[in-house]
Amino acid sequence: MYNQIDSNKRKTVYLFFFFAVFLIAIGWAFSYIYDSQIILVIAVLIAIFQSWFSYYFSDSVSLAVSGAKVAPESQFQELHHIVENLAITSGLPKPKIYVINDPSPNAFATGRNPKHASVAVTTGLLQVMEKRELEGVLAHELSHVGNYDILVMTVTVTLVGTIVLLSDIFMRSLWFRGRDDSNRGGGYLILIGIILAILAPVFAKLISMAISRKREYLADASGSLLTRFPEGLASALEKIEKYEQPMKSANRATAHLYINEPFGVDDRKQSWLTTIISTHPPIFDRIKKLRAM
Repeated sequence: MYNQIDSNKRKTVYLFFFFAVFLIAIGWAFSYIYDSQIILVIAVLIAIFQSWFSYYFSDSVSLAVSGAKVAPESQFQELHHIVENLAITSGLPKPKIYVINDPSPNAFATGRNPKHASVAVTTGLLQVMEKRELEGVLAHELSHVGNYDILVMTVTVTLVGTIVLLSDIFMRSLWFRGRDDSNRGGGYLILIGIILAILAPVFAKLISMAISRKREYLADASGSLLTRFPEGLASALEKIEKYEQPMKSANRATAHLYINEPFGVDDRKQSWLTTIISTHPPIFDRIKKLRAM
């Protein structure tokens, strides 16, 4: 667990570094094409601000994008009791609890550290899960909190979103460039800029993949050790797998946060290539490993 925590903290530093270098490279291409150094200065400032914003406010962005609302304890007593008991057992502070009004059963954890963590569950999850199954799901999410998975997962939301947005702006800006600009001696730089803009969503996807698949297996295992009942989570994942309707708030930027893909896709019906590039490992494989415990 401690190795995983250290690894996640290193990954976060790498993400910030990669993001800053990429953003500055885009800014440099803009500044050369438009012959304005102020664009590069602005890119550096944006990189600094966005890194700071991502660290401190990505959890708020994730919750807002997902449509999560604070779950009053008076209305969701059992949910609060389960989370509180699991937090005490794991030695973690009780996270803030949110509910997403959506019939699709799913859940995610977010935040920069255990002291600033939040757990969100859908109303669909609360409706279809028995208590032991709900405990399994919440123990999985608290494992993400304890392992600091939430740090790198949450930061990725805004960094990836920013990269994709800036790439889209760059591509659109090329349509409005004048012919005189296109005749400048830096045509190869324009080509590099276009390549960077095209590859940005690919880079963003690779980042999400790198931080998602392995940590799901680890959270499954550590969550089961927390409850001492692997069957609870295995049964919960079976129910989640059977529900093929996508979440109303499903979003590519936040998909890697959830316990399962929020797009309602059956893993067994996906091609081998789709499975490889998915942010989550196949749910039937996760169930198999849990029952082997």
